[in-house]
Formats: sequence, C-alpha cells, structure tokens
Amino acid sequence: MTGGKGTNDRERRRADALRQNLKRRKEQARARAETPVAGVPDVVCFFHEPSFTATYLVSDPATRLAVIIDSVLDYDGASGRTRNTTADSVLAAVAARGLKIAWILETHVHADHLSAAQHLKKATGAPIGIGNAVSLVQKTFRPLFSAWDMVPDGSQFDRLFADGEQLPLGRLTIEVMHTPGHTPACITYRIGDAIFVGDTMFMPDYGSARCDFPGGDPATLYRSVRRLLSLPGETRMFLCHDYKAPGRERFVWETSVGAQRESNLHIKDGVSEEAFVALRRERDAKLSMPALILPSVQVNMRAGRFPPAEADGTVYLRIPIDRV
Repeated sequence: MTGGKGTNDRERRRADALRQNLKRRKEQARARAETPVAGVPDVVCFFHEPSFTATYLVSDPATRLAVIIDSVLDYDGASGRTRNTTADSVLAAVAARGLKIAWILETHVHADHLSAAQHLKKATGAPIGIGNAVSLVQKTFRPLFSAWDMVPDGSQFDRLFADGEQLPLGRLTIEVMHTPGHTPACITYRIGDAIFVGDTMFMPDYGSARCDFPGGDPATLYRSVRRLLSLPGETRMFLCHDYKAPGRERFVWETSVGAQRESNLHIKDGVSEEAFVALRRERDAKLSMPALILPSVQVNMRAGRFPPAEADGTVYLRIPIDRV
C-alpha cells in the first residue's frame, strides 16, 4: 500500500512538473513573439490610387515612435476642392496603434500630388523635414509661379537634412541618403532594414524615375541608384508610386535591393551608365507632364502650404500659360 501511494505521488509531481514546464515554454514563446526584432521597423502603407502614391507610417515597435513619409492631400483639380480623407486615415492608424509621430518626412518636392504635411503637423505637432537641396527647387520654380512671398532657402520646412545625417527613432535610426537625379533634392530614408526611396526607383517590372524635370539628370540618377543597390540584398525597399506594369493586375509598392539588382527593367546589375542614360533620355522625351504638376509644385515647395490668400480672402493657385 505504501509503495503504491509513493508511486502515485511521484507520478503526480512528474505530471505537475511537465505542466509547469509546458506553461513556461508557452510564456517564453509568447514573449519572443512579442519582442521586436532589432532593426526592423513596422511599416504600414496607405495607397492613394488617384495619384498612385504610397504614404508610409513607419514605427519602432519597441517605443511606438513613428514617422509619416510622403503624405497626400486629396485634391480635385476640376473643382479646386481639398479634403483630408487620406491623411485622416493615417492619423486613425496612429491612434489605433498608440503611436507618437516624431517626424513628417518628404522625400522631395512632389510633382504628382499635394502634400498633407501641414494638416498632419497641426494634428500631431511633429516637425516637417526634407533634404537641404530643396532650395534649388524653390529657386527654379519661384519665378514660374510668381511666388515672391516665398524665400527660396528651405525655411518653410522645420528641418533640412544633409546627406549622411542620422536621427533617432526610438531604438531605430533614420539615416538620410541624398539620391538626386529625378530632382536635385531627392533623398532616401534608411530606417533599420528598410529604405524609402521616393521617386528614385519603381518596381523591378516598371523601372526607374523620369529625369526631365528642372535639375534632373539621368547620369546622376544612375549613380544614386547604384548607391542604393550597394546596400545588402535583403534590404526592404519601399516606393512612393506604382502604376501597375503591363501584365500585372495589382498595385505593389514593396520590393528588395536584391530583386532590383536582379531584374529591374532599366537598371539591374550589368546595365552601364551610358546605356541607362540613353534609355532614360529616349523615354523622357515621350512623356507628358504629370496631371497635377502645376498645383503640386507650388504647394509642396512651401511645405504643403497654399499660396497666401488674395485681397478677397480667396486662395488661388497660379497656372502659367505656355511655360511648362
């Protein structure tokens, strides 16, 4: 009898130990799943189909600090009406995820959509940043739009970034890379294992950005792209636009450095600078102007502000005739 009771006690203790061990393993697995991977930001895309633009909400999972990259103001060119529907969807995600916005970032002065930076700044208190070569774009377009209210020194933005500059984002770091060519002021943001390249590149099946805007240059773009493609192949690459390449039925805005090096239509490994420049010049000569270039540039070079109201209290955009 005694031996039987002792055996039962040992079996119960063994079963209790197994249950405790299983519980501990489950808790450890849960903790590992919830622990952020070092150097890997969370990235959420908000795709604005009318302008084919990707806005990114990028956050550090450990501290919930975040940035918004390349925002979009909903603008109807026919009526001149604006709405904040797209930007407000980003703000809703910020609130739902419990994030704090540290920066509102622009990769360049966009020519195909209007920035919602001012609306986002008012809502979050975060400063607006862009590359320090933006003054070159402002000096070029100031006379075209008679924008004499604007001093072309970049002071409309809260921060001007230099190549190689680094900013903290919680446990992550934002590295600024000057990647001109599409415009002289384009920059890429490198955050952990991800880069946000603006209009410098498109998906591998679509190619590269145009270089025929003032200050654009295909040889310069080639060198900028090769700099990006020197990063590790597993680096995630997030694009500002997608137009659905022929034969593709869905929009895609994420690829990798390795995929671009292997198969980009215009600038994969093995394409020389001379060949790329020739291709880009031939293509650019056939392109029409973006539908929103005139409204976009005069707003975006002011960090998302519209021109000052006229004497009647109405804000007007200028449309130069036979100039572009």
